[in-house]
Amino acid sequence: MNEPASDLTYFALAATAAAPAQPVARPALSELPEVLGSRYRIERLLGVGGMGAVYRARDLLREQFGDPEPYVALKTLSDDFAEYPDANALLYSEFALTARLKHPHVVRLFGFEVDLPSQRAFLTLELLRGLTLDQLLAERPDGLPWPELREIAIALLEALSYSHGLGVLHGDLKPSNVMLADDGLRLFDYGLGQPVEGLLPGLPRLCRSRFAAWTPRYAALELLEGGPLSAAADVYALACVLYELAGGRHPFRRLSAKQAKAMALDRQLQRPAQLPAHCWNALRTALAFDEAQRRVCCAQLLEAFRRPPAPRWQRWLGLGD
Repeated sequence: MNEPASDLTYFALAATAAAPAQPVARPALSELPEVLGSRYRIERLLGVGGMGAVYRARDLLREQFGDPEPYVALKTLSDDFAEYPDANALLYSEFALTARLKHPHVVRLFGFEVDLPSQRAFLTLELLRGLTLDQLLAERPDGLPWPELREIAIALLEALSYSHGLGVLHGDLKPSNVMLADDGLRLFDYGLGQPVEGLLPGLPRLCRSRFAAWTPRYAALELLEGGPLSAAADVYALACVLYELAGGRHPFRRLSAKQAKAMALDRQLQRPAQLPAHCWNALRTALAFDEAQRRVCCAQLLEAFRRPPAPRWQRWLGLGD
């Protein structure tokens, strides 16, 4: 990757994006106000990530017109990131990517706005209620039985296959970015995502060579070595999550791919007892450290998890899985 023309920030726009305009002085950020955009009253913090925070907020306009459920989730960048000139453009990039995804298992975004008095950019999105997969795993340390695992895996694979089909890469797949909401699974937080090469060329992007934002234990080896985000990197992260759901533990002792490869932990991988044999070949391939050996896509993983196991009598006779 070529160095970006602008050297403003350590998460500057990447050279593959359109050339940024010359920086313009902007007013200093103030503290996060109680009401953003003269419309959204912040009620409480829901969660904090590496770049931003998500709050429960009340939409005062919807409340004015009698909506009995005027609540939304509101995401804004943390103070450390929000003060930089590129920050609003990067948050808009997340909005532009996710807003293109219309799928029942991908979080729904409502809008992108900038609160002018505070100079805070923010996203509004559907307010989800339920357990994230990391919370579920804390309650189920031995993993999930096959029927429950299969239901979650299919929904998650459908969401990511759909995203990849539209040229959108997630970039930060992990249990805490998947929720089992009241009305079904949701994949969320495309903050580290990006479009595939050639799609939305003018969209701002993080310069990955300057910003190590990956979650190490779910990041593919090529990302840790400075390579670009790809569909194959998403597949590796997803495979780690599916393995964890099946067996209750991370496939590589919660170590990074670089550490795990140095210890040859891939040679010790075993099929979780609750995972049918017909899913193991695809999942094992998706867990390959080397990108060239990770010869499986989301659609192929989805096909494997959709296929029911062979009846027990067929397995006894050696006619099935």
